[in-house]
Amino acid sequence: MVPPRQRTLHRRAQRDERRFHHPDFDKMQTRGWKAAEAEAKIGDTRWQQELKRGLEHGLPGADSIGDRTIPTFARGELPHFAGINTFLKAPYVENVREVGKYDAAIIGVPFDGGTTYRPGTRFGPQGMRRISALYTPYNYELGVDLREQMSLCDAGDVFTIPANLEKTFDQITRAVSHVFSSGAMPVILGGDHSIGFPTVRGIAQCTSKRIGIVHFDRHADIQEKDLDERMHTTPWFHATNMPNVPAVNLVQIGIGGWQVPREAVAQIRARNTNVLTMRDVEELGIDKTAEIALDLAWKNADAVYMSLDIDCVDCGFVPGTGWPEPGGFLPREILSLVGKVAAHGLCGVEVVEVSPPYDTSDITSLLGVRVIVDVLGSLVAHGKLGVHKNIIDKPVSF
Repeated sequence: MVPPRQRTLHRRAQRDERRFHHPDFDKMQTRGWKAAEAEAKIGDTRWQQELKRGLEHGLPGADSIGDRTIPTFARGELPHFAGINTFLKAPYVENVREVGKYDAAIIGVPFDGGTTYRPGTRFGPQGMRRISALYTPYNYELGVDLREQMSLCDAGDVFTIPANLEKTFDQITRAVSHVFSSGAMPVILGGDHSIGFPTVRGIAQCTSKRIGIVHFDRHADIQEKDLDERMHTTPWFHATNMPNVPAVNLVQIGIGGWQVPREAVAQIRARNTNVLTMRDVEELGIDKTAEIALDLAWKNADAVYMSLDIDCVDCGFVPGTGWPEPGGFLPREILSLVGKVAAHGLCGVEVVEVSPPYDTSDITSLLGVRVIVDVLGSLVAHGKLGVHKNIIDKPVSF
């Protein structure tokens, strides 16, 4: 019989053998540790300026407050549950003629007059702004601090006309073209997907250059009309009618399911667009899907616009949308894809079809926000924020 002490030693040896079976593991080589080291290289100048401004504008805190950076009235990022909700607590630019002072500008488009089933996306900009207060401007994995490494403003909402699609389209185009001409990159919070046409039109009319589109969706959205109007099922038919937005540079990713009208499929063939279904994405993998999308969208193009319909994500994760569809992307997949596409530069980005009345605990709005900040983070991390300025050769002025 084995003595107790020998049994104990044997068990310890077995335990140690199990615990240390990766002797070559070096934590210094992990992405996690490298991200921690990268943070030290990011300054905090603008954070200190924000704290100072908070004390100047919000009064110094009560004598009982130990942290003397805390003002009496909340100003800036903290606390996350307080303050006026612009997107990511960015400065609100009431005078839109000043948006050119910023690298990017948030534009809300509260419109759901193009919906063909469940309305509610007019509250999308409001919902995304509200839940954006949950985030800080720093991303650990990217090693990016949007407050320190770029300038972002919130230009407020376009004045949409609820009962009139065409007048609303004209308002949207005018707003986007103004922001784009200023040099700030337009970041659009929808709204239903009918706004995709006037947003791209706003950029296209400011340049003679060729624009490609990367479109994430479960629906093709390329038929000419729906219910006799240019509804949210039609934006890419009309966008690709513009001479500098050719259909061959339209890449649609995630299309499929039981909600793609055959009228749209006919246009896919007729216009020779590029469609990758969810099965294509599964078989190709995320990295190769991104590579193919970039190849097709950028072929002979000078800039690329990103349009993301939140319903491209499986409806189990995004209940707050008008046409929910099972079988779409996982959140981690779509975030990886948008980051890879943005890494090569964008002339604008929109997130559409977030419908807070159908949401649960703001999770759909939150994912919409996450897409936007991941896109901005990727642009910053890869030095591509601002490249859109190179194509502005026909700026508008109002």
